[in-house]
Amino acid sequence: MGRSRGGFSTRAHAVTTTGGKPLHVALTPGQQHESTMAEELLVHAEGTTFIADTNYDADRIRANVRKLRMKPVIHSNPSRKRALPLDRPLYRLRYRVECFLHDLKRFRAVATRHDKSATSYLAVLHVASMLLWLR
Repeated sequence: MGRSRGGFSTRAHAVTTTGGKPLHVALTPGQQHESTMAEELLVHAEGTTFIADTNYDADRIRANVRKLRMKPVIHSNPSRKRALPLDRPLYRLRYRVECFLHDLKRFRAVATRHDKSATSYLAVLHVASMLLWLR
């Protein structure tokens, strides 16, 4: 893998409302696993449920979600010996985050990523997020 301007293919993580509006956006290097961001994302999460994809399936993340009195709606990792139950109607709301990330990429500055550092790219993500709130 080649280096991108924000590191090894920088990844964006987001906490959104059920309507797909951003509450918190963070970046990690591409070689870092997604689950390492779970605690930071939980700090900014609101509501009664925490919906995440398979990458966030860990017992410690589920325990932290329950400590915040939220319901974890996380698809079980295929490597689990026994799959945990999943509330499928709630899990479908995860696509709101996917739609938000798609809307971000419609901004040229976000999609082309000409920024030299991760902090300036994060600033572009914040400006684009503000514009999405104004729509």
